Amino acid sequence: MPKIATIGVYGFDGDSYLQRLRQADVRLLIDVRQRRGVRGPAYAWANSLRLQAALAGAGIAYRHHLELAPTTELRRLQYAEDARNGVGKRSRQELAAEYTRRYTGEILDQADLAPIVAALPEDGVAALFCVERDPEACHRSLVARRLAERHLVTIEHLGPL
Repeated sequence: MPKIATIGVYGFDGDSYLQRLRQADVRLLIDVRQRRGVRGPAYAWANSLRLQAALAGAGIAYRHHLELAPTTELRRLQYAEDARNGVGKRSRQELAAEYTRRYTGEILDQADLAPIVAALPEDGVAALFCVERDPEACHRSLVARRLAERHLVTIEHLGPL
């Protein structure tokens, strides 16, 4: 049975991130971000080109799946809900119900996940990647759940050790 992990950025530095991927036997990182950068010098390592270079050095393949990224409008909807609840992106613990509903209908229901499943490594694990630390606070958990439900993929959420 294929296995997919999910992983964010927050809580890691570049070295601990690669160490966590290696520990989980990740062979393919699937980036589901719309904008492939992270604000702040502490997370410069996660900006696309730097991250891809580090992954290549670690023998981990990289694929960007923009079709699974939330639109700017959807991201703004989530940010408005965060503001209403007085939480920041880095401290969010769950997605807004309206965001989840719209992401599922507008993005996930339109996406063909079969090619992603077909490209999963035979040995090792693939990991869905975005920025939030907690998977429940990120759309990657919605993608992971869909993969588990419709493609019988086992899911593991990776966090900092």
